Amino acid sequence: MNKIILKSKAGRRFKQGHPWVFSNELEKPQVRPQAGEIVALCQQDGTVLASGFYHPHSLIAFRALTASEQEPGEEFFSQLLDQSISLRNKVYPNSNARRLVHSESDGMPGLIIDQYNNVLSVQINSAGMDKLLNSLFPLLEKKLKPEKIVIRNDSSLRNLEQLEQYTAVWQSDEKVVTAEINEHDITYHVDVLRGQKTGFFIDQRENRYAFRRFIEDGDRVLDAFCNDGGFALNALAANAAHVDAVDISETALARAEENARLNKLDGRVSFTKADVMKWLPVYKPEQLYDVINLDPPAFASNRKSIPVARKAYRKLHGSAMQVLKSGGILSTACCSHHISEEDFVDSIQQAAIRNGRQCQMIFRGGPPADHPVLLAMPESGYLKFLVFRVL
Repeated sequence: MNKIILKSKAGRRFKQGHPWVFSNELEKPQVRPQAGEIVALCQQDGTVLASGFYHPHSLIAFRALTASEQEPGEEFFSQLLDQSISLRNKVYPNSNARRLVHSESDGMPGLIIDQYNNVLSVQINSAGMDKLLNSLFPLLEKKLKPEKIVIRNDSSLRNLEQLEQYTAVWQSDEKVVTAEINEHDITYHVDVLRGQKTGFFIDQRENRYAFRRFIEDGDRVLDAFCNDGGFALNALAANAAHVDAVDISETALARAEENARLNKLDGRVSFTKADVMKWLPVYKPEQLYDVINLDPPAFASNRKSIPVARKAYRKLHGSAMQVLKSGGILSTACCSHHISEEDFVDSIQQAAIRNGRQCQMIFRGGPPADHPVLLAMPESGYLKFLVFRVL
């Protein structure tokens, strides 16, 4: 096993449990290992700190697997999969839509595995896990016996590891793979090959359900960035009078309409194709809304984009407040780990000040239990979901 050396005063976060070491924290190796190769991370005196995946051209140069020089093999990853599946069986024993593996949080850097009924959707965002793809899938077939395994390697994160983006079906040339899932008594038709992320936003599961408690009979609701219609359908299930659902994606709106029909809720919802960031500031509804939900994509993909993202969140929240009744409910989500909860809340407060409003925070949500947050890795706790009464 090749070895890489940590600089003498580097690796503070790693030594506190974070699984990454960045390229500027390493000495230049005499023999540079290949991308995705398993190497030993050593201190200056040669003491082995961990073994893990190395990448010579990525900012994240090392991703830890074990706290020893042991080279992980099939048995190692088999045990990790068993541990991950066991947790999901504990926290969501009756769910047919679950995240089975949550990357570094489950000790498998760059690996995401989602279950949609009898279909597994797998996304790999590290060169090391990518090398193990052909040995990983037989393990999944043996342990879970899925009807299909979809490969969703179309994330932009693969660019950071110089990996090709593509989608495919394991041992099949199928071009369409769908699954039907049930979440809190609402049925969704999931396009596993073409839907967002790995097919569906599983991470908002508990927030969608919590959203129901803030809906009263007869409420008029706006669901902005509605995607597959999850928040809209939960509002309708809670007896909202009408929901306006808006998204820029025609395919997402088509899925949302199909899900509304599937649940016989299509009579009280309208779908609009629009860029919410341009549409909402100029929108003049006939009546102000009782409830508004905002679930935008990540505005900050890196640290450099944080100032622009803060401004975008402030603008979005201000635009929403302008079409929300006094005493109305505003729920809003942020899926970027680069934006802290403090910054996110501040964007809401600044919007309130500019619009002469007051906000009461009445609910704080986050990722569900099948998206565990590794305390030593703040990046794994990316999702923020907050609900306010706006006076």
